[in-house]
Amino acid sequence: MDRVLADYEAVVGSNAISQLHQLARDLKGARVVHVNSTRVGGGVAEILDWLISLMNDLGLEASWEVVEGHAEYFHTTKAFHNGLQGNNVPLTRKMLDAYEATLEANAERLRPILEEADFVFIHDPQPAMLLKLCPNRKGIWLWRCHIDASHPNRKVWSYLRSLVAGFDASIFSMPDFAQPLPHPQFLIAPSIDPLSDKNCELPDDEIASALSRLGVPTDRPILTQISRFDRFKDPVGVVEAYNLLKDSTPSTLVLAGGGATDDPEGAAVLEEVQDAAAGSEGIHILMLPSDAHRTINALQRASTLVIQKSTQEGFGLTVTEALWKGRPVIGGDVGGIRLQVHNHHTGYLVNTPQGAALRIRELLRSPARIHRMGVQGRKFVTESFLLNRHLREYLTLMLGMRRGVANYLIAH
Repeated sequence: MDRVLADYEAVVGSNAISQLHQLARDLKGARVVHVNSTRVGGGVAEILDWLISLMNDLGLEASWEVVEGHAEYFHTTKAFHNGLQGNNVPLTRKMLDAYEATLEANAERLRPILEEADFVFIHDPQPAMLLKLCPNRKGIWLWRCHIDASHPNRKVWSYLRSLVAGFDASIFSMPDFAQPLPHPQFLIAPSIDPLSDKNCELPDDEIASALSRLGVPTDRPILTQISRFDRFKDPVGVVEAYNLLKDSTPSTLVLAGGGATDDPEGAAVLEEVQDAAAGSEGIHILMLPSDAHRTINALQRASTLVIQKSTQEGFGLTVTEALWKGRPVIGGDVGGIRLQVHNHHTGYLVNTPQGAALRIRELLRSPARIHRMGVQGRKFVTESFLLNRHLREYLTLMLGMRRGVANYLIAH
């Protein structure tokens, strides 16, 4: 849905909106192109959905292009993704040929747009090779890595580094994620859209209707993890944690997720989760369509606690969403979850199913603590992880790059 900044004034205040207009004044008319590999599924697509609209509302000429590929290309880029996060993955010449041929084909279509743009943001490894395929580019090119690349597979990073070293700058979500590169590096944490269908306020009857439609009972506390069925999200570990506490602490577990068009492993992981949950009453596994945003919103708002027990995580927007709704989070002690979940304040960080079970049991026995953490979590997101801050940092970065400011650090 197209939105304008005026819609957000009641949430973030008039001063925040005025600041964005001031920053954008010297960028009016700038042609900005964002490129990623999917329009649906995952946090990157959700961010670009509002970012494009608001950049245009500020007077920039922003557009969003998507790389088109086949199964072999997406299997290769999934290997890139897993390899950046440290997994030992195969990377054959055949896989690289598929990747390179796909981007060469996409470059034929995208080159006229990309080479004339004033700013090009290439998101993650999937479109990274486009830089080398646009030799007559006129604008500033930035590689936006949303992935934790702190300890990458050496072979994967060696190949990707050869593609991204030539960018004018790169952007990471937090300092720990970055790798040495021969250009300026910037830090921009992701954010959520508080007025989107996934985050807006919902009436009680809509929440109740959604739970009824999904078959989720409301007679016990609801524990929910919402994420793609991805091994790095550790849904099997969540099932193990639930099985450790279900007898002593009655509750309902909801594992709700879907797939992304650029993730070919989702079906296999879903089957693993179903096998792990077989015979465990109280576990509800939901495969949701990519546009089920209000349903996800309802599930999070109906939950007593939200879980995000990732073993690797770029940022974890599902954590941000839950905190915005006043729900404490039991999160994996990794990546961007560490920026959001502060022990005893907005939730708890855990490393094992046993640790998750312990913290869930502890909170379910203390409703007052749940309420206190929920209030603190919403306040924290309001101050740090709403889209006005995110957009402000993009605009500041663009102004800095245009004016030739190197080694500029955007404040959080």
